[in-house]
Amino acid sequence: MIQRESREYVHATKRQLSSHHGSHGVVRSCPLLLLSSIAAGIAALVPTAERPPTLLLPTLPSRHKGAFQPNRWGSTSFGSFGDGGGGMSMSGSDFGAACDDSKVFRNICRDRILKDLLKPDKDKETKSSWKVLIMDKFTVRIMAYACKMAEITDAGISLVEDLFKRREPMPSMDAIYFLQPLKENVIMLLSDMSGRCPLYRKAYIFFSSPIPKELVSYIKNDSSVIPRIGALREMNLEFFAIDMQGFTTDHDMALTDLYSAEHNSKKFNDTISTMATRIATTFASLKEFPCVRYRAPKGSDPSTTAKFDMVPKWLATAVWDIVSKYKSTIPEFPQKETCELLIVDRPIDQIAPVIHEWTYDAMCHDLLEMDGNKYIYEVSKMGSEPEKKEALLEDHDPLWIELRHIHIADASERLYDKMNNFVAKNKAAQLHSRDGGEISTKDLQKIVQALPQYSEQVEKLTLHIEIAGKINKFIREYGLRDIGQLEQDLVFGDAGAKEVISILRSKQDMSPENKLRLLIIYAIVYPEKFEGDKGEKLMQLAKLPHDDMDAINSLRYLDGSDTKKTSRVGGFSLKFDAQKKKNAARTERQDGEETWALSRFFPLIEELIEKLSKGALPLNEYPSMSEPSSTAQGSTQSASATKPVQTQQPMSMRSRRTPTWAKSRNSDDSQSSDSSVLRHGSGDFKRLGNRIFVFMIGGATRSELRTVHKLTMKLKREIVLGSSSIDDPPQFISKLKMLSTGGAKDVSIDKLRI
Repeated sequence: MIQRESREYVHATKRQLSSHHGSHGVVRSCPLLLLSSIAAGIAALVPTAERPPTLLLPTLPSRHKGAFQPNRWGSTSFGSFGDGGGGMSMSGSDFGAACDDSKVFRNICRDRILKDLLKPDKDKETKSSWKVLIMDKFTVRIMAYACKMAEITDAGISLVEDLFKRREPMPSMDAIYFLQPLKENVIMLLSDMSGRCPLYRKAYIFFSSPIPKELVSYIKNDSSVIPRIGALREMNLEFFAIDMQGFTTDHDMALTDLYSAEHNSKKFNDTISTMATRIATTFASLKEFPCVRYRAPKGSDPSTTAKFDMVPKWLATAVWDIVSKYKSTIPEFPQKETCELLIVDRPIDQIAPVIHEWTYDAMCHDLLEMDGNKYIYEVSKMGSEPEKKEALLEDHDPLWIELRHIHIADASERLYDKMNNFVAKNKAAQLHSRDGGEISTKDLQKIVQALPQYSEQVEKLTLHIEIAGKINKFIREYGLRDIGQLEQDLVFGDAGAKEVISILRSKQDMSPENKLRLLIIYAIVYPEKFEGDKGEKLMQLAKLPHDDMDAINSLRYLDGSDTKKTSRVGGFSLKFDAQKKKNAARTERQDGEETWALSRFFPLIEELIEKLSKGALPLNEYPSMSEPSSTAQGSTQSASATKPVQTQQPMSMRSRRTPTWAKSRNSDDSQSSDSSVLRHGSGDFKRLGNRIFVFMIGGATRSELRTVHKLTMKLKREIVLGSSSIDDPPQFISKLKMLSTGGAKDVSIDKLRI
């Protein structure tokens, strides 16, 4: 049995997990400095005698700027578009680098914008051909996720404007319009370019998705505008590339719009239609023709199946209809399947959105008050009031790339090592050190002031040190280690009612949110414990309001029934193996690899992707919209449709695996946590098999986003995760409470506007 009590938040005490017992490692010495904020976070977990001395680092001014700032004309002048104000000058062994391979998912989107949209008239352009870029509120977000401001400027854009704000006439300049194909946008466009005095010399118009014929006719009817149009094209780029391997369709309320029993039929149909269009534009952008598969409805009789259970099938049908038309409407679009798309929904795995995920990225969004990827913090300057700063935690920050998918304890240790390496390599720091002893805060400030070329590196480093320190502080204050341990034990069947009741009684200061998250997991593993008035009694014990029971009821509603379930892979029930003697959401697998005790959990989509890649995903549970060709399975895989579906033992909802990202790392810091095969040059990329896309209806999690990065390395195939939104635990729980579980109404697929 793996000993779970070892190796929690230890950069001072390393313990290796073994099949029998843990062995204590050697306490790391601190020759120069230790991060006190991080040390404080682990203080409760490390014996007093083992705690090394601490020293608080100074916090340096941040150079991060907001995404954009309005000027007096209402236009949008972009500050940094998330690039954080520049790159790092430290060596590669100290900081990772974001993937620059042009064939990676998000980079393809970026290149389409920079080459096809921002340079529409390449043959006639000169270096002095500056243009104005005009966007609506939706397309500006597409642009912000895909490009940095420096890249847009290099492409010849001198000014970025908001379509719906008053703008200064520039009749000597050309304008590029990147808009959604909406009537109100076309009206504003025509008002800009019609009449005797248009705002711009020429208009190059790009729509994010196919434009309706009536809007094309509306443009053609204005004879004064036609000569001033330099281009009119459909970009088919209507999604947010939130990650190198992830995108969203901007449907934050999809869970309530599509799964609420008291739904609005028009909203339901519009959501399915718009979501399908935006998913399809990803394949238009990449020129990939997918083999579309989806989670099959649980019931065999459509007349008795809950309507929301048909959502994956209806969305798959809509996507398939659109991408099939691309074969005749988009030049050089593939005629056969070149990749795989698996459409699933949130009900298949309701543990992933609520369980505590212990990676740096997930902890930042779970515990810190962040606005999307924006982190706001205070900087103290000598002799002045603290100043608020903003930092964007995204792919343009190489240190963020390195830390985001590793355990918070590993992230803390790496930050400690990096600061030590920085000081060790800095000759001035060596001169200021006191006979090889620790360096003081005052001395470090003098070093930074004396060496401005290092200020940016230290700025990035101190930013992440502050973040890691806050996270560790919250872990200690909220008692998350004990809560997280119980969550893992519940999932793996090692705990039950006794442990849940014990922690609710002993931890009176546990936050209501953490209590509810724990009870949600308990309800998933032990649904019978919430039958009748049992659930109400547990809520009373936890001192939670009656309204919180709505979240538990929504779980049962999304499962489609309050009774026992079958052994389907995607089911909510935990009765997966008739021979199991204990409730569990997954089973242990002894693979002999080292892992973190609180990181045993992984999302269900990991098993689904691995089976899909091997051609072993059952077609009766995940049907295909067509017979897939062998080309869609990668160079070494055969088509799943050509393989007979074998009778298997019921598969557990989750099977125990040790995630490779949690292995003990090499002492050489040259390998970042996110060192996917995609970032080691085009040679490695060319050796990858065909892409796999997974789309999660109802909101994906950060653990699922991490999973696609990990599986890309493991399977040597680029895995891309799409979703209606990315939800952190508080957001998901809020949506559960909003979800109506009343009487279901019929929704006709014939009425879907595709």
